[in-house]
Amino acid sequence: MREGAIGRGARVSTPLLEVEGLTRHFVARRSAFGRPTATVKAVDGIDLTVPAGSTLALVGETGCGKSTVGRLVLRLIEPMAGSIRFAGRDILAFGEKELRTFRREAQIVFQDPYSSLNPRMTVEELIGEPLGLHDIVPAPRRRDRVAQLLGLVGLDARYGRRYPHEFSGGQRQRIAIARALAVEPKLIVCDEPVSALDVSIRSQVLNLLSDLRKRLSLTYIFISHDLSVVKHIADRVAVMYLGRIVESAPADELFANPRHPYTRALFSAIPVPQPNARRQRLLLEGDVPSPLSPPAGCHLHPRCAYAVDRCRIERPALVDDHKAHATACHRWHELPALAGASGQDAPTPQLQALMAKFTRPADVRAAGGVDTLKVEGSRPS
Repeated sequence: MREGAIGRGARVSTPLLEVEGLTRHFVARRSAFGRPTATVKAVDGIDLTVPAGSTLALVGETGCGKSTVGRLVLRLIEPMAGSIRFAGRDILAFGEKELRTFRREAQIVFQDPYSSLNPRMTVEELIGEPLGLHDIVPAPRRRDRVAQLLGLVGLDARYGRRYPHEFSGGQRQRIAIARALAVEPKLIVCDEPVSALDVSIRSQVLNLLSDLRKRLSLTYIFISHDLSVVKHIADRVAVMYLGRIVESAPADELFANPRHPYTRALFSAIPVPQPNARRQRLLLEGDVPSPLSPPAGCHLHPRCAYAVDRCRIERPALVDDHKAHATACHRWHELPALAGASGQDAPTPQLQALMAKFTRPADVRAAGGVDTLKVEGSRPS
C-alpha cells in the first residue's frame, strides 16, 4: 500500500479531478410511442475541481443530485453532456480497456453496508475479488493481502472467514472500505458512508477515513447531508440544490461566512448543543420544487425571502470572488450578516466530557492511529 503525508490543511494544488458542465437527465415517463414526456434534471451543468490529497464534500437535501454526481465521475452512469478529466485524462473518451484500468484508480464506498456486500461471500472473498479481477496479487498471496487490508481498517485477520451477516453495521462499512482500498485507488467516492450507522460508531469510521487519507495520500469526494460530519472531514464544501451547485468554498470559510440563502438556511438548522443557546433561524417557505419541472431562473426563488424579478428570469452563475469562495446568487452582496455563523456554538465542557465517553467503546482500543476491534470467541455484535 502507498504511504503518504498529505493531511488536512496541507497545501494541495494539482487537480486530480476536473469536471465541467456535467449534465445528466433521467426520463421519468414516456408516451405510448416511446417519446419522453417527463424528465428529471438530476444534474444540471455543474463544475468541480478536486485537488489531489484533499476532501471535497457535496452536501444538500435528499434528491438534489449529489449521489448522481458521484456515480457520474466514476462512469457508473454516463453523462449527457460535459467533460470529466482524471489526472489530466478525459475519462469519457476511454475505451473498455482504459476504463478497466481507471477502475483501479477510482473506487466507491456505498451508503448501506447491509446491501453493498454479497451475503453469499466471505469477507476474504469480498476483498480478494478485486485483487483477482485486476491481477494485482497472485492467488497464493491473496490471503495475506486480505489480512493486511483488514488490519488497515481495524479488523482482525480471522474475520476473513466470516460472512457479512455476522458483523455489525460499523464493521461491515469497514469491510467495504477495505474492499475499496484493495486496488490501491487514488480517488474514493464516499456516498454517505456513515449515515446508516449509530452515532457512537460514526466518529470511529470518520477517524478511520481521515487516517487513511493521510497515510495513503487518498482523495475523497464525500457525499453527505450531515453538516456536522462534513465540518470535521472536508477541506472544501460544495452545496447542491436541485441539480446545481449554489455555493462552494473552503470548509472553514463556508462555515464562518455562508453567503447563499440556501446555505444559510441549512446551517441555521444545525442543532445547538447548548440548552440555553439561541440561533438565528432562516426558514425557507414552501416545499422543494419538483425536479421534473424546476423553476426558471434561480431554482430557489419561490422559497427565497430575498428574491427579486431578476432571480425569476436569469440563472445566476457560480462566480468566484478570487478567494476560492464561489456563490450562485444575484444578491449575495446585499444580504445581511448571519448572526452566530462563525462560532458554530461550541459545546459546553460538560457536554464535551459526555461526548468523549462515546468516542471509543470499551471493547475498542487504539492501535497505530486506527481503531482496532478485539477478537473474541463469540461472533461480533
